[in-house]
Amino acid sequence: MFFEYDSDSDDSFEGILSIREHMSASSSDEDEGESWHEKLKRIKENDPHFKSITRGGEDILNMTDEESEELGRDIANNTHLTKVYLAFIRTLTDQKMSSLFRGLTRSSSIEHLELQYARLRSAGARSMVPFLQNANSLTRLDLYVNNIQSEGFNLIFRALRDSPIEHLDCCNCGIESIDIDGEHIPRNLKYLLLSENSINADGCRELAKLLQGGDATLDVLTLVKNRIDDEGVEILVGALQNNSSMTQLDLAFNNGISFQGEMMVMKLVNDISSIEATLRSNHTLECRCLEDFSNTVIEWHLNEAFIINSNENNPEAAGKAKVIQTQLHSERRAELAELQGVNHSVYSEINPLHLPEVLALVGHHNGHGELYHALKSSIAELFSMVNMKQCIQNEAAYHAAKIDEHGAKLKELNARLAAMDDPNHTITQDIEVHNSKHKRRRV
Repeated sequence: MFFEYDSDSDDSFEGILSIREHMSASSSDEDEGESWHEKLKRIKENDPHFKSITRGGEDILNMTDEESEELGRDIANNTHLTKVYLAFIRTLTDQKMSSLFRGLTRSSSIEHLELQYARLRSAGARSMVPFLQNANSLTRLDLYVNNIQSEGFNLIFRALRDSPIEHLDCCNCGIESIDIDGEHIPRNLKYLLLSENSINADGCRELAKLLQGGDATLDVLTLVKNRIDDEGVEILVGALQNNSSMTQLDLAFNNGISFQGEMMVMKLVNDISSIEATLRSNHTLECRCLEDFSNTVIEWHLNEAFIINSNENNPEAAGKAKVIQTQLHSERRAELAELQGVNHSVYSEINPLHLPEVLALVGHHNGHGELYHALKSSIAELFSMVNMKQCIQNEAAYHAAKIDEHGAKLKELNARLAAMDDPNHTITQDIEVHNSKHKRRRV
């Protein structure tokens, strides 16, 4: 799912937080109303009905380092606890974090760990590494609104290489630079949320490594409110040209993205420079990935391309749908051609022998008005179906035959005139000549 951001608010994550709290609370409310000591007792006893521990932040804050490590060990020894949700631990020390994760290292049941608004720093992130490297069940890690910075993110990302992690949220974590080692990419990662950081084009160049190759698994990438400009967009677009795993890319509220950047995204999902280019466009992205468009026409066509991708849910079918709905629709193609600098007729690309089939598609999908326009636009190509050389040869042969016929008639008439001037010529001879011709015609 995507989150709404308020671009005019410094607390834009409050809306996101409410959504995430709802998601967290809905997953398990079984520890509601229990005291912290009751929760600890159930964890230690490996209660099979106690699967989630939430909202224990301030209680952990009041624990000693030894008690924090003991809690980690109790969680690690528990085989039923699947979710640990610790929030708003605003003064959690690196030492307490280190103690907690030292005890957690051998945990085998935790599937979802959330540490939001915990002021977690790079040193705390480093203490998580042994746990992450051994967390065989961890599929979701939420660290939004912390201060792990670039160093902490890079440490965590590399540590997750062999884990089953699918969802990693590091929004608003003070990340400026990213260093992705191609040998240490999480093999199952589908959701990577990096909004409200300071990632620029260099970071996009590193993130592109996650989008290339047949082994790419990333489905969702959010980069809202970073420092991405047109160069960064160009890098991401280039990586997505042959990507078939990504469905949602969010680049909203990156002020460095101009009209040129918007056009790169537009051409990524629907390039109308040729029919072949349309068919080769990206047919898997489904999200609205920009905001505050400089051109509402781009926004409309971009959203239409996303809708086609989403509705068809099949790259080949989506490509054909885009050809029919944009290349073969005069008004839409005219708008896209102006935006993308295309100045040739689409019908000049089509084999004349295929035009009847194409015109049938236009009439069926786009209506009679578009069919009429298509006929006008393709008339030259329709005429080119005729073998003009053969037509000229046939016409020349026709007139040559006429010339021979008329020449014979002229010769006959001249002969008759000459005979009339002969004093020995008689009417009887004319009749005999006429009868002779008549007999020949009957034969």
